Amino acid sequence: MFVYSPTSSLACLPKPRATNKRKGATAMLEITCNDRLGKKVRVKCNPDDTIGDLKKLIAAQTGTRYDKIVLKKWYTIYKDNIKLADYEIHDGMNIELYYQ
Repeated sequence: MFVYSPTSSLACLPKPRATNKRKGATAMLEITCNDRLGKKVRVKCNPDDTIGDLKKLIAAQTGTRYDKIVLKKWYTIYKDNIKLADYEIHDGMNIELYYQ
């Protein structure tokens, strides 16, 4: 049986941080989208939102139609039906914004 003591090797490990006070809640992400033509948009969304939802939030801020927006990171084109967490998009990440 393991007894916790402050001198044990496990005491130096960091404690897990709570993301939110509510049980089961996840923290919101703030993603920056830049089209390199003068529009730079910061959008708040959840990790379980899809790329299509993110495009709709960007379209609401920029005034463009969401079906004309293409989101990329390097050569990866993000598909509309995949969740942000599946693409490993994290808080503070920059995404390239293109138009069709």
